[in-house]
Amino acid sequence: MKSRHLSRINDVLFYIHSDISGELSGKALATVGAYSEQHFHRVFKEVVGESLHQYIRRTRLEYAANQLMFDTDSSILQIANKSGFSSVSSFSRAFKSHFSMSPGQWRKHDLQVSHKPYLADPDVAAGYARTAEQPIPSPRIVDTAARRVAYIRHVGYNRSIQNAWRVLQAWATSEKRPFTSQFGLHHSNPAWVELDRCRYVACLEIDTPVKLRGVVNQMTIPGGLHAIFRLKGVYGELLPQISRIQEKWLPRSGFKAGSTPAYVHYHRNHFLEPDESFELDFYLPIGFY
Repeated sequence: MKSRHLSRINDVLFYIHSDISGELSGKALATVGAYSEQHFHRVFKEVVGESLHQYIRRTRLEYAANQLMFDTDSSILQIANKSGFSSVSSFSRAFKSHFSMSPGQWRKHDLQVSHKPYLADPDVAAGYARTAEQPIPSPRIVDTAARRVAYIRHVGYNRSIQNAWRVLQAWATSEKRPFTSQFGLHHSNPAWVELDRCRYVACLEIDTPVKLRGVVNQMTIPGGLHAIFRLKGVYGELLPQISRIQEKWLPRSGFKAGSTPAYVHYHRNHFLEPDESFELDFYLPIGFY
């Protein structure tokens, strides 16, 4: 049953992440997925593993945590509104319940010395130590075009991502599509989201639509203003490099973090290379307001 509903629920997830500050009512999202509202809630929980309310609440709070840390010029009320909350009081209660501190305390705590969930992974901890003194490369600031991609969603930032890429590679072979323009969407910030709960999307750019959707679906990676960083290394070193860009470069840049997911464009994909090396462009969505 789960596989039959996957493509329709993926349409709903794409809609949610396109504007996390929107109303996102069950009725509206059921219409996106072409379900009755009552049936939609059951199917969503079965496919995603958490209720619609839990998913939207968690996604909004994780987005707000990013904004609080990296957009120090905006007020807590402004960030609450950008994150889909109608009042500071409701936002503060939800935030403290999720992160065990108030939004104001979160903004003031020192991210450089706080616990980072990704350091629980030995490979990532070793990569963190190796890259700690590396300078952050200067980015290119580019207004990028939207990209049409075939994709597979995955939960967990670890080597299991390789499974999604292998399935996508097999699909491309069966469809006689080139397996060249590979992208990875990073929906979660592993500096404060446990690695096994982080959400990733393996994407392959396509020039014609996906004919039959199921395990592999189709969406558009949003365009817009991005800071693009060329990064190199081996497995375990990417998350620390991305974290340093967000923690150090972004607050000093004069830009604000965008609301769309950050993503990478692989030139060498460490989930597919025998030596687990990567070379990629990291696209960080940014804005002026």
